[in-house]
Amino acid sequence: MTISVLVADDQAMVRAGFAAVLAAQPGIDVVGQAADGAEAVALARELRPDVVVMDVRMPQLNGIEATRALQTPSRSSDYVPRVLMLTTFDIDEYVYEALRAGASGFLLKDATPDELVAAVRIVAAGDALLAPSVTRRLIEDFARSAPAPLPSTSRLNDLTEREREVLTLVGRGMSNSEIAAALFIAEQTVKTHVSKILQKLGLRDRVHAVVLAYDTGLVRPGG
Repeated sequence: MTISVLVADDQAMVRAGFAAVLAAQPGIDVVGQAADGAEAVALARELRPDVVVMDVRMPQLNGIEATRALQTPSRSSDYVPRVLMLTTFDIDEYVYEALRAGASGFLLKDATPDELVAAVRIVAAGDALLAPSVTRRLIEDFARSAPAPLPSTSRLNDLTEREREVLTLVGRGMSNSEIAAALFIAEQTVKTHVSKILQKLGLRDRVHAVVLAYDTGLVRPGG
């Protein structure tokens, strides 16, 4: 299956470079390029790419606002793309808010071509780009300082006791194998629990499960 991609970055050379790298790969089709967030939203809704590679800092509409707009289906369409966010530093001041806005992963702008291609494929497949340990570090750093909604566990009411346990451990940055060892269950069973958690809570990937675990107070920074 071909992965369609839209590249959004206000730096023309960076944008063209990313587009060229991706277009040269088998199974990836770069359908458009955008120079700012507003153009990214408009083109994405017109071209309906599978993945939008989105710079965080752009004029008109920054990457977070553009991501949030794209995660909200319009009246005429239920189209929602996956967003791979580009950041300058691994700890960027916008990372946590971008996660909340609906980004599925992050990539440093100095990433190698192979890393960029792999990231697009991972996000397109529905997986979160961040490794559990990196996810935990990012979330904890920003959960300490970013304004957060008042904790509410109402969204967790549909989860079984075991699913809550699994979600708690996901929120603490544990991998499936680590969760399996901690709960004395098979890794495949953990995968099944994670899939059910995402389905019940309407979450797109593991990253957003971690965000929810913090937002509901199920996991606390340093906990």
